[in-house]
Amino acid sequence: MKNISSLLKKDWPILILIVLGFVIGIYFYPTLPNRIPIHWNTQGQVNGYGSKLFGTFGIPVIILALYIMFVALPFIDPKRNNYRAFEPTYQFLKYLLVVFFLGMELISLLIASGSVMNKPLLIQVMVSLLFILLGNVMGRFKHNYFVGIRTPWTLANEEVWRKTHRLAAPLWVCGGIVNILLAVLGMTFNGRGLIFVLAVICLVPIGYSYLAYRELGIHNDH
Repeated sequence: MKNISSLLKKDWPILILIVLGFVIGIYFYPTLPNRIPIHWNTQGQVNGYGSKLFGTFGIPVIILALYIMFVALPFIDPKRNNYRAFEPTYQFLKYLLVVFFLGMELISLLIASGSVMNKPLLIQVMVSLLFILLGNVMGRFKHNYFVGIRTPWTLANEEVWRKTHRLAAPLWVCGGIVNILLAVLGMTFNGRGLIFVLAVICLVPIGYSYLAYRELGIHNDH
């Protein structure tokens, strides 16, 4: 309990951001329609609606649940001792994801109120920035079962984990930059270029982790 108490004291700015998410929802709630857009197709057209309550407070609840998960992971992970080795990075991840979803909430509510229209472009830019910021810290992730590129081969060997994340880090940064350029050029989430970017930053590290594990196995045989 002392560990959790000290953690909550250290995380007070994050807790304020979580409360802010609910405050933003309360502010927008009286002015919103009874049915709120919650899903868009690749052309930016609404193809899914939710209730006013869900559309307003769904994301703040997700943020709260995400934070609780981040608090719990170091206590339940079999590699829990490794979290101390990348604690500043883990703390950065908490801030990054809370701020990201807070931005998503704000954009969604502005769209629901009719103040913002181009959701695909805004979301693509936000996701691109998320890729860039994650890539900048990905090489610091230590061996664990929840945070990072988790394949059978990275989880089986710490050296494979290290090599895979060092390869993936610049790929994610470059992928985010390319994705922003695609957004500026008018290629939103329906663009083939984005699909290619996602394939590269996701599939290349997975394939590399397998090859690195095989290479390590060959060396061990000799």
